[in-house]
Amino acid sequence: MADLLYDLLRSQSGDASPLPATPDPEALSYLTSLTSQPLSSLETTEPQSLSHSSHSLLLSLQALSKKSHKPIIESASHHASLRTTLPALAASTAELRNAIPKLDNEAVRFSTTYNKASENEILARRKRALLLSRNGERLVDVLELPTLLNSAISTAPVNYSSALDLNGHIRRLHSLYPKSPLVTSISAQADESMRAMAASLILSLKSPSLKLAASLRTISWLRRVLPDLESPGSLGHGHSSQERVLGAIFLVCRLATLMTMLEALDPLRELADQEKARQKSIGSGNAWSGGQQTERYLKRYIEIFREQSFAIVSMFRSIFPPPVQPEGGVDTQPQDPLEPLPAALSTFPLYLVDMLLETLRHYLPTVKDQASRDSLLTQVLYCAGSLGRLGGDFGLFLATLDVGSEAEGEWVEVVKRHRLLAGRLESIVGEGKEKNLK
Repeated sequence: MADLLYDLLRSQSGDASPLPATPDPEALSYLTSLTSQPLSSLETTEPQSLSHSSHSLLLSLQALSKKSHKPIIESASHHASLRTTLPALAASTAELRNAIPKLDNEAVRFSTTYNKASENEILARRKRALLLSRNGERLVDVLELPTLLNSAISTAPVNYSSALDLNGHIRRLHSLYPKSPLVTSISAQADESMRAMAASLILSLKSPSLKLAASLRTISWLRRVLPDLESPGSLGHGHSSQERVLGAIFLVCRLATLMTMLEALDPLRELADQEKARQKSIGSGNAWSGGQQTERYLKRYIEIFREQSFAIVSMFRSIFPPPVQPEGGVDTQPQDPLEPLPAALSTFPLYLVDMLLETLRHYLPTVKDQASRDSLLTQVLYCAGSLGRLGGDFGLFLATLDVGSEAEGEWVEVVKRHRLLAGRLESIVGEGKEKNLK
């Protein structure tokens, strides 16, 4: 019924406000409600109901416009701007669509040019910069190694062990990275520091108050320093050549200390030379009763010589013990066709003894007092016995001294007294040992 009524109204609507061909659900619902009512209600209640509904809608619209007029106005203005925005968006979209192939080509070119597998100078430079950034702290630590090495050597108290450990670390780095200019430069600086350290160690061997413990430490440090300072093969063949070099260095340093201590007797030596000159001026035919200054010089000279020579030889034998021969006496080391060099200690005592004998030949004839000469000769025999305990007895060489016509008899008497005193000393020591054993 509602559909028929809707079609009737549509046919009578004319062209002023034609109804749509498809009925509105709301309109059909309203027409259905009208058909259910009596005909008289169309003239009585329906106009009032429509008027009431219209008034209610008007109030609702007024309330809505009062509450939401700003968003509605903004929405209307935005809708008005769509006339210009949409064409601009369409133009931008077309431009983007045209640029996509170019962008794709550039992306392909970039990925091809800066590919990790390709060789590119810019990428290589960036990799080096990135590697440097990641290893900056390590490089700083490596650059500080020469400073730390110099501090360990030059700052008191000197820490030679830490310096040797740092030098070993630098040499390991140089063996791992031999082509690195940075590591090569650091290794060169370390070599200079180690040369300064070696010079300082050698200088410490000249100390007048050098003890065995200090000399052992110094030589052990030099054993670690010298192989790093010399090129391969410059020290000879093997460990024995290095030991010979170290032994020679030790003896030269101690000899320099001995000569310095003897040079400190120069005032007494000058007085002895003056006495010798006066003796020559008096002549051999006149009696000579001088020689007191010469005696003082020789006593002090022999005393220093005995103490230092015994200390030098004993320390050398403690620091550089003789090599152990293999079982059966067969040496497996390659033989040198020019014969190996003799040990430094084999000729050093001869040099010392020759220096002492030369001094005695020069100054002993000036001393004419018999008691003084006997005292000096006894002191020389004690010196020979002191070195004799280390295998360097030079007592037989004393007979070759030409110090006067009566020198032979003096030597005999002095040797007799010396042996007598030595025998008594041995008997006293033997008796003491027996009492201790009891």
